[in-house]
Amino acid sequence: MGIFSRKDSTPETTTAAPAGATLAGLTGDYTIDPAHTSIGFTARHAMVTNVKGSFTEFTGTLHLDGENPANSTASLDVTMDSIDTGNADRDTHLKSADFFKTDEFPTMTFRSTKAESLGGDDYRITGDLSILGTTKPITIDLEFNGSAKDPFGNDRVGFEGKAELLRSEWGLTWNAALETGGVLISDKIKLSFDVSAIKNA
Repeated sequence: MGIFSRKDSTPETTTAAPAGATLAGLTGDYTIDPAHTSIGFTARHAMVTNVKGSFTEFTGTLHLDGENPANSTASLDVTMDSIDTGNADRDTHLKSADFFKTDEFPTMTFRSTKAESLGGDDYRITGDLSILGTTKPITIDLEFNGSAKDPFGNDRVGFEGKAELLRSEWGLTWNAALETGGVLISDKIKLSFDVSAIKNA
């Protein structure tokens, strides 16, 4: 495959949505493009710095209702073995029984239960996040970045999002005390999303 999913072999001129474009008129079903989407996380380490990582393998879908955003939905399945923090030893530890137990729980899932418009380009999605067999609600704040037709004729939409969670609520409790006080890894985890999705034919 090339850099984009292709519909035909003749590139077209990229056509971006006009400034101030909204979701109106974009109703339809979309597939998240993993080659142009990132799912990241940040944890506080040793009380003094942040460690960032991402998941590199995932699939997802969106249903957008441009006229009534409350009818929009989102679904995401993440392969936990694809975790990448830039350090092989740390990644191996995260996949182990101390953390994600990827042999037993290979997938993390998100299924939306509520969508709402906050005004302008801001939206909020609430849904069920499942990790280690535990399912709890999480809320993601999203900004709509616009829409465009890429050089291969695909209609795309883009969103940026962020959320926070307490990992202990999903059974991720491993930690180590520091001699100076505090713990090695924060309970609070920050999530970030940069999503590009292609409208289904």
